[in-house]
Amino acid sequence: MALRGIPQVEGVFSQEEMCKPKTNIVFLKVHKSASSTVMNILFRFGEIHNLSFAFPLKGGHQLFYPQHFMARFVQGFSPGKPPRFNILCHHMRFLQPEVQKVVPSPAVYFSILRNPVQLMESSFVYYKGTSAFSRAHSLEEFLSQPYRYYNPTASDSHYARNLMTFDFGFNPDGEVSAKRVHLMLKAIEASFDLLLISEYFDESMVLLKETLCWDLDSVVSFPLNSRDSSTRSPLSGVIVEKIKAWNKLDWEIYTHFNRTFWERIDRDIGRERMQREVKALRERQAELARTCLQGMGSVGPKDIKDSSLRPLQHGNAKILGYNLKQGLDKETETMCRRLVTPELQYSSALYKKQFPQKPPQQTPQLVPSQRGMQQGNILRHRLEGTQN
Repeated sequence: MALRGIPQVEGVFSQEEMCKPKTNIVFLKVHKSASSTVMNILFRFGEIHNLSFAFPLKGGHQLFYPQHFMARFVQGFSPGKPPRFNILCHHMRFLQPEVQKVVPSPAVYFSILRNPVQLMESSFVYYKGTSAFSRAHSLEEFLSQPYRYYNPTASDSHYARNLMTFDFGFNPDGEVSAKRVHLMLKAIEASFDLLLISEYFDESMVLLKETLCWDLDSVVSFPLNSRDSSTRSPLSGVIVEKIKAWNKLDWEIYTHFNRTFWERIDRDIGRERMQREVKALRERQAELARTCLQGMGSVGPKDIKDSSLRPLQHGNAKILGYNLKQGLDKETETMCRRLVTPELQYSSALYKKQFPQKPPQQTPQLVPSQRGMQQGNILRHRLEGTQN
């Protein structure tokens, strides 16, 4: 499935000839971890190959998060019937027995992780309105006395501590013992085929391509739901250590799977081939930017000309977007638009495509009867009489 106008790169598609592309996929969309960009990749692949998505009820954008996932949260799910959806990728709190009722086996389970230090800095800006963060003037102030602001029983407390741990279905305020951490990591390894690392996004996409047996074009992307650098704050060494300590469970998850990520690359691909694959991916992305984008890059929300391409603005973050070139032919414009359509708009469009609303039935026009005409005349005369 070559992208139009982009030449194929020799020597990087040998894997495709030996396997069949995977189409049953579960993606745990961890918050603030480049997961919106991954979701766009899944949306595009699913749309192009006419796959079905496990959408939230009534076309919502989260699967009743922060509750643990239940199959009944999915539009069109029928209890007692075999799983029938290809891709599950909306925000959820993971619970595998329920997921298995929705996506048939065998399926590829994967997620993406982010360094908890940068994750918390991003969360503080993006989720500034939550109960834990709203009263703290800065992240430093919050971390100086976290329990002054943080109430573990609050319904939105998960945004402020061990957010990845929470998304994987575990207790973010649980005891940090060696035994508990070991059991948690083993449980994640047992459920997931692949854990990607957002700091190494291009390498992650190559690993994803290999795991799903897709071609390189399928995992090309532009960053989505990323924020303007003006809202990013440099963190001192002291703050970094406080974040690690406050998010100890997340730190254990991240360091463990960052290590296994590179072990997998060394085992399955090798560093030299990975470098070639990443180079090809970046060249393809640059070519697409030249083809699709005005100015070759992202712009601030006020500078996005097409309102349908404007991402949701949240908290104190300034979420960037893109402007498409004018005058593209229809096929190229469709391809480019898929690459830059924000998550909420793309999800809504695919939901309407998968669950088209039946057109309202037209009421047949009735030929008025003689009696009806007489009743109408009587009523009209009465109304006229009240006006005199």
